[in-house]
Amino acid sequence: MKIITTPQLDFHNVLIRPKRTTISSRSQVNLERQMTFPHSTMTWKGIPIIAANMDTTGTFEIYDVLSKHKMITCLNKFYNLKSFQNRLADKTLDPDFFMISTGIDEREMSNLHDIVQLTNAKWICVDVANGYMEDVVRYCQKIRVCFPDKIVIAGNVATREMVEELIINGKVDGVKVGIGPGSACLTRLKTGVGVPQLSAIIECADAAHGCGGFIIGDGGITCPGDMSKAFGGGADFVMCGGVFSGHYENPGEVVEEKNGQKYKMFYGMSSQLAMEKHYGKMEKYRSSEGRVIKVKLKGHLEDTILDYLGGIRSTCAYINAHKIKHMSKCVTFVVVSQQLNTHLVK
Repeated sequence: MKIITTPQLDFHNVLIRPKRTTISSRSQVNLERQMTFPHSTMTWKGIPIIAANMDTTGTFEIYDVLSKHKMITCLNKFYNLKSFQNRLADKTLDPDFFMISTGIDEREMSNLHDIVQLTNAKWICVDVANGYMEDVVRYCQKIRVCFPDKIVIAGNVATREMVEELIINGKVDGVKVGIGPGSACLTRLKTGVGVPQLSAIIECADAAHGCGGFIIGDGGITCPGDMSKAFGGGADFVMCGGVFSGHYENPGEVVEEKNGQKYKMFYGMSSQLAMEKHYGKMEKYRSSEGRVIKVKLKGHLEDTILDYLGGIRSTCAYINAHKIKHMSKCVTFVVVSQQLNTHLVK
């Protein structure tokens, strides 16, 4: 048994300290990044924000909106070859702005190969809840052999040593960081496992950058300020589920309650609902590690995107970061006991 007494921080534990700036307008801030990778031969340019590969956010409808802003949608792994064929018969997909998701079941490899070949995908996401398993590293090695030029990411993890293992031995280009921070995730409650997300990002970014790779801060974002803190902590990309939920573009009907409030349903991919939907049942040996949430209808996704991008630009203006890639160099975090004045908020 070991106890770590160093304070571990989440987004709500800190604020970003402002500093003298030469930026006179938010419009001067460049939110696009140009990326190269340690193993893939490809390059990428865009805004480094990703919609999570969940049933209600990793969809073609979300892609249609995010891709206009040069943002990525990680498509859920339950889209099969026929789904992509139907999509491509109607509309195109830009390889820069979508990811193909897969688990680590060997039986998925053939289907993955067919989808990647059909779509000319650039990005492959190896997605499991527990990225610490040796099987994940071995599967990533096979993915690299099959797709030597693709941009491969894997996760999730929350500590330095596994980031290094996945990049160096697993041959992935980037690692998804986050154990249990998501709004629809119950992993921390059910297992007691996790690392506060900001500290996880800081530690894992340092490890990944030392190996020439990158990280994706996955989960825990509740507002534009949290996203800025994730980038400031060293995240190269930020992945969100809850942020992109609750819009007209998300699948599912709008539910209206007696008081007139409208909702959309949002659920974790380890929830009982998701297990029963995709696998027919929840296995008796496992616990539900996801929750089902009624999200108040937010309106159109475009408005949420503009709100978040505007918030990040404003952060950059406060800290003299002319580009989003400069945020981690310009940020000083202040540990706080309270962030907001909620005196008049009910």
